[in-house]
Amino acid sequence: MTLNAGMGQSVPRSEDLRLTTGRGRYVDDLTASREAHMAVIRAPHASARILGIDTSEAEAHPGVLCVLTGADLVADGIGAFETMVQRHKRDGSPMERPPFYPLASDLVRYIGEGVAIVVGETRNAARDAAEMVMVDYEPLDAVSSALQASEPGAPVVWPGLVDDNICFVFEAGDRARTEDAFSGAAHITSLNFRVSRVSANALEPRNALGSYDRNEDRYTLTAGVQIPHKIRSEIAEKSLRIDPMRLRIIAPDVGGAFGMKGSPYPEHVLVLWAAKKLGRPVRWTATRSESFLSDFHARDNFSQVELALDDHGKFLGLKVRTKANLGAYLGFNTPHSPTNNLGGLSGVYTTPAIHAEVLGVYTNTQPTAPYRGAGRPEATYAIERVIDLAAHELGIDPVELRRRNLIPAAAMPYDTGFLFVYDTGDFERNMDIALEASDYAGFPARRQESEARGMLRGISLINAIEIAGGPFRNTNEEGAEIRFDTGGGVTLLMGTQNHGQGHETAFRQMAVEFLGVKPEAVRVTSGDTDRVIHGRGTFGSRSAMAGGLALRRAADKVIARAREIAAHLLEADPDQIDFADGTFHVRDTNRNMRIEEIARASFTRGKLPINWDMGLGATAIVVPPEANFPNGVHVCEVEIDPATGRVTIERYLVVDDVGTVVNPMMVKGQIHGGVAQGIGQAAGEEIVFDPESAQLLTGSFMDYPMPRASDLPMIDVISNPVPSTNNALGIKGAGEAGAVGALSAYINAVVNALSALGVTHLDMPATPYRVWQAIEDARNQRG
Repeated sequence: MTLNAGMGQSVPRSEDLRLTTGRGRYVDDLTASREAHMAVIRAPHASARILGIDTSEAEAHPGVLCVLTGADLVADGIGAFETMVQRHKRDGSPMERPPFYPLASDLVRYIGEGVAIVVGETRNAARDAAEMVMVDYEPLDAVSSALQASEPGAPVVWPGLVDDNICFVFEAGDRARTEDAFSGAAHITSLNFRVSRVSANALEPRNALGSYDRNEDRYTLTAGVQIPHKIRSEIAEKSLRIDPMRLRIIAPDVGGAFGMKGSPYPEHVLVLWAAKKLGRPVRWTATRSESFLSDFHARDNFSQVELALDDHGKFLGLKVRTKANLGAYLGFNTPHSPTNNLGGLSGVYTTPAIHAEVLGVYTNTQPTAPYRGAGRPEATYAIERVIDLAAHELGIDPVELRRRNLIPAAAMPYDTGFLFVYDTGDFERNMDIALEASDYAGFPARRQESEARGMLRGISLINAIEIAGGPFRNTNEEGAEIRFDTGGGVTLLMGTQNHGQGHETAFRQMAVEFLGVKPEAVRVTSGDTDRVIHGRGTFGSRSAMAGGLALRRAADKVIARAREIAAHLLEADPDQIDFADGTFHVRDTNRNMRIEEIARASFTRGKLPINWDMGLGATAIVVPPEANFPNGVHVCEVEIDPATGRVTIERYLVVDDVGTVVNPMMVKGQIHGGVAQGIGQAAGEEIVFDPESAQLLTGSFMDYPMPRASDLPMIDVISNPVPSTNNALGIKGAGEAGAVGALSAYINAVVNALSALGVTHLDMPATPYRVWQAIEDARNQRG
């Protein structure tokens, strides 16, 4: 290992200089000869029948190359998307999978659904002509809420196919055992809440550049996506109906994704379709307003949670009933988010009986998709909110109630009895570190000081745990290739896809650790299905673990091959060759060779036996044996101005356990980013629809408030790593950990501040108006 450049070191991110000095290569930075521009005509109704489309004026507009409709798309044999996730109806039969075509041709089912495209010589020509396309609609009744949609008599999103709007019913746990636990409980705490709908709002909007090579009969899609290989398969097989090898996907630098860019989208198919018809490349980039209409949204569920306790405050059972808003269509992984992390409802506690039921509900809204955490923040919110409420009802300190029910470190590995088996973790140690570092004991004095100034002050401590490394019980393979060149340099071809996490730095550190090469000799390549042999992409906090395991396996192969070459060159038996820090040496001698020397020799004629293959490199595709379970504690302390409802975060602390840490600095950055996004949702972000028409009311940043730097405190992060035993590297995922705990930490702190007035719950987002209204309502009730 090169000093201070391997795993465990806070190596500065090598990609930052390029990105912060404007040398990044995003889709809009890449140009194609003779490229045209596409605009999408989007439905202004959430539910309507398309009676006719008049394209004549648009087609006559100067600079317009073509106008295409859903009818044209069907006539050309373009197919519909399908979700990769299978769930079942209440009777056990498979759920229906309604077709999701890139353009609607008969009914539109959400605001912003595409009905036609215009392709022009310039972006302005396409956009101007798009306004000339006249679509005749017959508006129909619409529904935007999962609660409303699941009620009898609600407007039906898929009449004749799913007449009750219930796509699937997903159950986990032992219902009978849980009911028995509740029947003997000394106390039952119940809570109804909503986790709001949000938009990912990546800094770089979605985009696509499609081209078609008639000579090779082959397509190329350049787009900012998270999972290039899988999206290639889905678009090729389902939409274009071609062999995947006839489609190349290039994902250059990606300016944020957060799960939202982990799906194929209609526009990906539309630019490819139009490019083939026109014989020239076609480009599309969303405006920010268009992003609100066309990006998949996230979260949005209503839950009822009940916690049963005995007379000593020990948890006996937990029941959760959730109605999850799926939107109008099933995206690539729409059913995944509300069901993947149900096991996380156990939290870090010894609850002996748990039962959960999730209803996936169709509505006339944008499809929902994973968003940083993808079900994990929701599960943590459910258990951690109800614990705080139970503590309030029982008059027990919420920290003490948690401590009474913690899984002890000595019990690891621990089978929760509810889907998950935790491999490692020291949850009590996490709490002890957090309590000391946050000066939790000094909070009463700080609260008194705030009250003396007429302010309210609250604090929360929550535990968070999540599954990481990919979908629960799904095949989760990953690929990596190592190539040495003739000069001794190393290229890593990784199947994961960087979109801000720092993969270039992390995998370079791993290569330094595994091979002992100099960091400046390592190049990292990803995001090209022609160059990278295989990859599942980046999602689910999996890249360091899954990609790292593949890189470790490939490195082992390289070392084995290099040892054979070293043995030949050093005239020794391979069994007498040791390897450490990039050097092969003959045991008990001073004869040695660096791996770079061996790489150069492997390309030199005459250095190797004539029947040996030349070159040095290896490929590995591995299946990680198990998922892993990052965990930690969040402490949030807030002050509220009762005159305005404004909440100020006075301090925020995270104690994290992400197992073996590749780069401590980058882990802190990931935690910071996740906390910021969680606070953003808890404090202000919310997608809102008109309850009658399902019209989108928050279609710009004027109405959808994003968190600013001034809204956030300095976030302290302390590491308490306990390496995972579920993978050889000991890594636990870090990418989503901050978001998993932030929702409950923030809301619990706000409610704790309001508890002096008798407030016991406040749904997110806790905007200043909602906080002020809760204060006024509590005061009015008190008289």
